[in-house]
Amino acid sequence: MNWITAFFMAWGMFLSVPCPHPRWDEKLRDRMLIMLPFVGLLIGACWSGLALALAKSGCPRLIGAAAICVFPHLMSGFIHLDGYMDCSDAILSRRDMETRKKILKDPHVGSFAVISVCLLFMAAFAVFAELDAADKWAGLAAIPAVTRASSICSIFFLKPMEGSSYEKMERKAKGQAVFVMVLMPALSLAAGPEAVAAALAAAAVTWAAILRGSKQLGGMSGDVSGYAISLGELAGALILALI
Repeated sequence: MNWITAFFMAWGMFLSVPCPHPRWDEKLRDRMLIMLPFVGLLIGACWSGLALALAKSGCPRLIGAAAICVFPHLMSGFIHLDGYMDCSDAILSRRDMETRKKILKDPHVGSFAVISVCLLFMAAFAVFAELDAADKWAGLAAIPAVTRASSICSIFFLKPMEGSSYEKMERKAKGQAVFVMVLMPALSLAAGPEAVAAALAAAAVTWAAILRGSKQLGGMSGDVSGYAISLGELAGALILALI
């Protein structure tokens, strides 16, 4: 029952879709994070379903690419994109550590954030304009789950950023975090070798972004997680389009 509660906690926290069974138990915060990749599976299932529906409906390719590009961000309520912009602003400022942390927490949007998010969406649109959704729609399903699995595993094992919501969180579920991180790419086997390659690329880039972000900003945080997830999803889709 605790895991079910944790899943709906993750749904309410990380999805913009209304939660059918809203619950909150502070003692289950670590389990909530373990359930985040399963929320990613839900996003991926809807994402791949949309890609297939647009391909089969005869929707103009560029309009379909725009819809597929923004869909996962709409489902997540832009929460990860917010972290991507905050981290981009801080990291690209190339200031000292303390100044980067202040920029990260600044509610104002800086020029580096705007430039970075424009580049992210330009790249994503180009990828989805080239992606043959009629053949590779299933490969999209695992990508959001894999990026989130990598992210939650890093939260359990890397040093939390001072002052972040993870600093005081108990980390009792490290074994489950590793299991979920291995499970999510394994699920992509059902969609074929192209999906496996996309999932592994998404995981690799997510981890690379996590390590860079946590090094540049003094630890792991929700913003670093969003930064890494955004880049990892783009990388997975790129590999899927190229193969």
